[in-house]
Amino acid sequence: MTLMRIDAHQHFWLMRNRQGQWPPPELAEIHRDFMPDDLEPILRACGICGTVLVQTLPTMDDTDFMLDLADRHSFILGVVGWIDLKSADAALHIARLAAHPKLKGLRPMLQDIQDVDWIDDPHLDPAIAAMKEADLRFDALVMPQHLKALTAFAKRHPDLPIVIDHGAKPRIATGEIRQWREAMAGLATLPNVHCKLSGLLTEAGEQRDAAAIRPYAATLFELFGPERLIWGSDWPVLRLAGDYADWLAMCQDFVPARYHDAVFGANASRFYKLDVSRNEGMA
Repeated sequence: MTLMRIDAHQHFWLMRNRQGQWPPPELAEIHRDFMPDDLEPILRACGICGTVLVQTLPTMDDTDFMLDLADRHSFILGVVGWIDLKSADAALHIARLAAHPKLKGLRPMLQDIQDVDWIDDPHLDPAIAAMKEADLRFDALVMPQHLKALTAFAKRHPDLPIVIDHGAKPRIATGEIRQWREAMAGLATLPNVHCKLSGLLTEAGEQRDAAAIRPYAATLFELFGPERLIWGSDWPVLRLAGDYADWLAMCQDFVPARYHDAVFGANASRFYKLDVSRNEGMA
C-alpha cells in the first residue's frame, strides 16, 4: 500500500504584503500572488495529499496569515512560522503561536542575516527552550557558509529536531561539492538533524537537468539516509527553474523506489507530527 504523499516545503504569498521585499518584478514567474487555489489542482494531479506551508517574511503577521490559510484549507497539514528568536519576549510569542495545532515549527531567515554566525549564540537559548517545550521543529534556511555555526547550534541543542532546507543550497551552478559535502557530513552525524530534498533546481543556474542535480541529491541520500531525508517542492519558487510534476519525477528517480513512501511522505509526517488522518483520500 502506498502511503500518503506530502510536500514538506511550499509557500503562499500576497504581493500587497511584500512591498520592498523579494521577489523583485524582474522575476516575472513568481512576482504575483500565490494562494491555495493555485496549488491545489497541481497537488491533485501529482498525487500529493498534503503540504507543509513555510514562511517567507520575517514577520509574525506572515505567520498569522499562514495559520489562517491552514484553518481554511485542510491540505495544509502544518505551518512553519517566524518570530524574532532573540527578542526578549520570544518565549511568549512562541507559546501564543504554538497554541494553534497546525503550527509545527519556526524558521529564522538565516540566509538573509549578514552575520553568518548569528545562530551560534546562547542568546537564543530561552526561545529554543520554549520551542522544545511546545514540541516545535527548527527549519534551517542556510547556505554553505552557515554550516559551521549551524553545526555548533545543533550540537548545543541535541534534543531540538532540526531540518536543513534545500540541502543548504549547494553551489550547483559552479560545480562546488567537496566543502559542502564535508560540512553536511558533519551535520548528518547528529541524529536530531534532518534534511530536505528541495530547492536544488534553483541553485543549478543554467544546468537545470538531472545530470547536474544528481550528485548533490545522491550525497544527501547517502548522508541522511531514507529515514531523515524529506521531499519538498519549494513551490512557487520552483517556477523559476522548473515544473512541479517534473521536479517530483526527477526526485523519485533519484530515490530508490523502496524508499519512496518514507522520503515522499512518512518522514515529513513523523518529523513534523502531522495529522494526516483527514487527508488520506485527497489524491
